[in-house]
Amino acid sequence: MTINILHLLEGAKKATGLTVIIDVFRAFSTACYAFEMGAKKIIPVALIDEAFRMKSSHHEYILMGERNEIKPEGFDFGNSPSLLHYQKVEGKTIVHTTSSGTQGIAAAVNASEILTGSFVNAGAVIDYIRSRNPETVSLVCMGYACEYPTDEDTLCAEYMSNALNNIPNDFMDITETIKQGSGARFFDQSKQQWAPQEDFSLCLSLNKFNFVLKVENEGAGRYLRKIIPPY
Repeated sequence: MTINILHLLEGAKKATGLTVIIDVFRAFSTACYAFEMGAKKIIPVALIDEAFRMKSSHHEYILMGERNEIKPEGFDFGNSPSLLHYQKVEGKTIVHTTSSGTQGIAAAVNASEILTGSFVNAGAVIDYIRSRNPETVSLVCMGYACEYPTDEDTLCAEYMSNALNNIPNDFMDITETIKQGSGARFFDQSKQQWAPQEDFSLCLSLNKFNFVLKVENEGAGRYLRKIIPPY
């Protein structure tokens, strides 16, 4: 098994084999929490206009996402797992667009299979990869708005790579590195409206969920499907 760690939009475009699009803060952590709360389906899209077009045809759909971390005007929810806890999403279809994670899904056109990745289901992703035993694995760190790498996504990719190679991880050290680095914004009181402190701990709740989110094709679009073990 060859494991490649790639970065940003160019990395997603180059990804081959079983590909994991990683967005810890916060797209693919939030997606896991949404499914745990009973969401029926999540449709990842790259463009805000695309999300609105889907909503116009399916008024019951929920729009969730962000640009520059802030909920777009006209959307139902932002991209925050802690704020999602106060909403009712059971049985709902969610259209999800973000600055990083959903862009990576759209760009990964050479991947043979696509999963989403975050710390909250890292163990499940690792187990799934082991069960598939692919020749090539691409771990794509989407970073901040696909503009520059971030600690949390890079360290999540390294965590998965280490585990697949039977190399120990020190998650306490990983958490502290993220807290002092790109995760520091969650402790900035001026940013609590869109980057609440609770999101930091929710997104770094290691292996909270035992399922993977796999990208499936549906007509001309894609959706995330929750897959529980055995894989």
